[in-house]
Amino acid sequence: QVQPVESGGGLVQAGGSLRLSCAAPENYFIYSMNWYRQFPEKERELIASIAANRTTTYSDSVKGRFTISRDDSLKTGHLQMNNLKPEDTGVYYCNADLFSRERSPRNYWGQGTQVIVSS
Repeated sequence: QVQPVESGGGLVQAGGSLRLSCAAPENYFIYSMNWYRQFPEKERELIASIAANRTTTYSDSVKGRFTISRDDSLKTGHLQMNNLKPEDTGVYYCNADLFSRERSPRNYWGQGTQVIVSS
């Protein structure tokens, strides 16, 4: 099963930083990438995107605090989260268009990583 793998979640105090990573599986590369987050009993919310041409977009709730990026190797993407607030607490999901030498880009979801921001 093709699935990007997230890492970097955890517990942090308000005002702190975390860096989430999203790694493409072996033989796959990241074409474009989105980060979503989900609060309990809420739908997933798109918070950041990076297109194939590296154009980035952010939701108003994270603009100026979060930065999305993708390595030149196209193997790993990141979400740098600064000045975290308790209301950023949730499960963060990587959603990426992955391609291989045999396959054109297809969309895949990661398993999610928990972020908890304490006040």
